Amino acid sequence: MNTIIKKFQVDKTRIGFLKFIFEAHDGLAVITTLEAGSGYVQFAIAPGCVAEVEAILDDLKKDVSINEV
Repeated sequence: MNTIIKKFQVDKTRIGFLKFIFEAHDGLAVITTLEAGSGYVQFAIAPGCVAEVEAILDDLKKDVSINEV
């Protein structure tokens, strides 16, 4: 199984918060900032964890602007 890569545009002031949330879920996903000024980030999602990552993102969308690109 391969790592799933997804890219998002998020509120640039919340990139650190998102990284913190996913670091707390050890082994779920790694977030890499692609363009800090624009809020572009990349998620490297562990195999079999896409549904869990999407569930967390759906919950976070209540408070943070997150759009898949």
